[in-house]
Amino acid sequence: MIKRTLFFGNPAYLSTKNEQLVVNFPEEEKQEATIPIEDLGYIVLEDPQITITNGLLMKLVQNKTAVVTCDKQHLPCSFLQPLVGHSEQTERIRHQLDASVPLKKQLWQQTVSAKIENQAAHLQQQGKNALKLKRWASEVKSGDTQNHEAIAAAHYFQNLFDIEGFSRNQKGIPPNNLLNYGYAILRAIAARALVSSGMLPSVGIYHHNKYNAFCLADDVMEPYRPYVDILVYEIVETGCNLEELTTSLKAELLTIPAMDVWIDGKQSPLMNAMSRTTNSLYECFFGSSRKLLYPQF
Repeated sequence: MIKRTLFFGNPAYLSTKNEQLVVNFPEEEKQEATIPIEDLGYIVLEDPQITITNGLLMKLVQNKTAVVTCDKQHLPCSFLQPLVGHSEQTERIRHQLDASVPLKKQLWQQTVSAKIENQAAHLQQQGKNALKLKRWASEVKSGDTQNHEAIAAAHYFQNLFDIEGFSRNQKGIPPNNLLNYGYAILRAIAARALVSSGMLPSVGIYHHNKYNAFCLADDVMEPYRPYVDILVYEIVETGCNLEELTTSLKAELLTIPAMDVWIDGKQSPLMNAMSRTTNSLYECFFGSSRKLLYPQF
């Protein structure tokens, strides 16, 4: 089942009644709206004047709905997650923490190869030369000791957008603002799937910054980034104004969880594919598999 994504960019009172999310708009003449909580996968709260009840937060967390809040720049800045996301959580976390260094290096090798392959496929789809990326994808070694991930990313973004002076930088010129927003949504999807698979999003296989609470989410989302990139690319091609991240642009980016991807030979919504990726990751930690499942662009 595809879960819904809700975005609240105006003042609103959010509460619950009869297992429904109840929405009231104090500054607008809109009727009260209700949405079944079981249908909700992601809620993005942007306006600082949104009021939400503790009863609703409890039900959203129990439903494993990702609640994302935004900062003054309207960018996602926090993610509410349950303390217990899986019935075998303690055992699964133990297997995650016991993972050997060689295993983690092999998993990172698979992750980087999958990411570069997807970047190459995206470049090729846009009619651009992807030969270097294809070669680099096949040359990634255990632990990516030659840093193909960074080299490929620099080449990929230099050739993807036909925008003078563009380089991938969080504070760079548009469409970096759209990429930042899309990647933040993707990160929430990855974190939600990891918690549902009973693992700690903060303990990564490669990322290990002590100030980063989502190291593992940042690891597993890497091969999914080209799906954000193609959405942003299509927005750029429309020629619309990219300076301001308008509500309509955000609405397009919030379709990311429901995007169709191909994984293991089958079409699937991206949010479901991410769950398959995190489940396959746990199987690697457990020792029943050596292969991470990632989508093929």
